Amino acid sequence: MFSMYKVGNDLYTGRSSVNIIGRRKIWLLLALVLMVISLLAFAVKSPNTGIEFRGGSQFTVSGTANTSHQPAYDVIKTVGKDDAPRVANLGSSSIRVQTVKLDDRQTQEVREALASAYQVQATDVTSTFVGPSWGADILSKAIRAMIIFMVLISLVLTIYFRSWAIAVGANGALVHDFIITLGVYWWAGFEITPATVIGLLTIMGYSLYDTVVVFDKVRENTENITSQYRYTYEETANQAMNQSLIRSLNTSITGLLPVSAILFIGVYILGADTLRDLALVMFVGMLLSTLSSLIIAAPLAVFLAMRNPKIREHTDEVLRRRAQLLNEGQQEESDQATLGQVEVIAGGHRGHRAQPKRQKKRKKR
Repeated sequence: MFSMYKVGNDLYTGRSSVNIIGRRKIWLLLALVLMVISLLAFAVKSPNTGIEFRGGSQFTVSGTANTSHQPAYDVIKTVGKDDAPRVANLGSSSIRVQTVKLDDRQTQEVREALASAYQVQATDVTSTFVGPSWGADILSKAIRAMIIFMVLISLVLTIYFRSWAIAVGANGALVHDFIITLGVYWWAGFEITPATVIGLLTIMGYSLYDTVVVFDKVRENTENITSQYRYTYEETANQAMNQSLIRSLNTSITGLLPVSAILFIGVYILGADTLRDLALVMFVGMLLSTLSSLIIAAPLAVFLAMRNPKIREHTDEVLRRRAQLLNEGQQEESDQATLGQVEVIAGGHRGHRAQPKRQKKRKKR
């Protein structure tokens, strides 16, 4: 019977193993291809940005019993002249409608038409204009915050782990998560809003947390690697990956459960559309960060660490000793096989003569 406890115990004790580090070239090549595909989207396709980035008019209908989106689409189609308005629910009795920029006459006509369509007073429909500079300002600040974040994290990881390779591996995983998450948004046409940017920065922290947990186990196992010649650095790092595999998966599943509940139950079933941008980017990003901490961060760090001359010399020595032991074992088997070919002369049956003789008891005087 399948048991997660048994699987985790076997991976921790080494009875079973997943060769993650040994296939590092495959993982890194796959990540590179996905990043190129994502970057290609930035060049050939226009993003679906929210009103905060492109600017436009926004209407809010309050106190309506009808929260259907279709009346708003019909109004904007006939009055607002926008082919793709964004309509979302705000709570249980409000509707938000976002369109391209409208002039004063069109704005007044849309307000009256929305009030009539949703059967509310004209004063219950408010309108505002959002300029594109607000979103651009948020985006520039977010990019600067991310760069500062990555520089500080590089310094902290280098000091804590005493290895620049681990800092590069962690930052490689962060860049991988950021570019591919944004690429998924770009190709799928999901709307990019300030909430999306906030979600991207949030998953950077989550990705780093999961990566540090894995690296901590790798450092613990490889700290005195050169004092023994039984395992190579690569094999020891792979064992650390297997020992932290179940813990990393459990942490990720636990983190994904509330985000999944917000996304599928809160947004798609209960209609809380305002949570969609944040929940969607966190769901995609957390899923990617789980994979990147296992198959990108540590394999990249090991790939760089193997360029260290001391690590290479130790690996060569371990492999040389292992080959020597293997040859000695084969030679011993060969000797045994040679001895087995010596002619054996069959002996005769000794019968009772082969039985041990009973000693005679001395009589007591």
